Amino acid sequence: MATPDESPAAKRWLPLEANPDVMNQFLWGLGLPESEAECCDVYGLDDELLEMVPQPVLAVLFLYPITSQTEEERLQQDNEKRDVSSEVYFMKQTVGNACGTIGLLHSVGNITSEIKLQEVSFLDRFFKSTATMDPLERAAFLEKDGEMEVAHTVAATAGDTEASDDVDTHFICFTCVDAL
Repeated sequence: MATPDESPAAKRWLPLEANPDVMNQFLWGLGLPESEAECCDVYGLDDELLEMVPQPVLAVLFLYPITSQTEEERLQQDNEKRDVSSEVYFMKQTVGNACGTIGLLHSVGNITSEIKLQEVSFLDRFFKSTATMDPLERAAFLEKDGEMEVAHTVAATAGDTEASDDVDTHFICFTCVDAL
């Protein structure tokens, strides 16, 4: 997927498969303890299907198809000035096809008050290093991070689907931050 900040020469990664097993191994390998959180599929929004989702739900990663309408809306939103609460962990996406990893980072980054990361793990170091950065600085930090790029590549090639950088889907993350 081309990102709003991506130039033709920008870095591109292979996309992550929408597979909770792959995402769990990825996150656990980066320092999210298995006992703290895990990814699972949501099969539908009917009450019976939602009852299958382990509780509490701390974040939702949503994969949707990119259409001309979604691209038009994204461009319109990019042109609007939006203030992001300092309580929200957010970064821009500047690496092509990194939306799955960024969605997972948004998920974990916004629930650090609910979970405990392994001390000195990649995720622990990453969130401590980027805590005071703005969204573009965080994006630049991620783009230069070789350890994350390698971990992402391993995860992107671990799924059941043949890895290809030609995708027309996009991950976004929903988390509840500072809700009353």
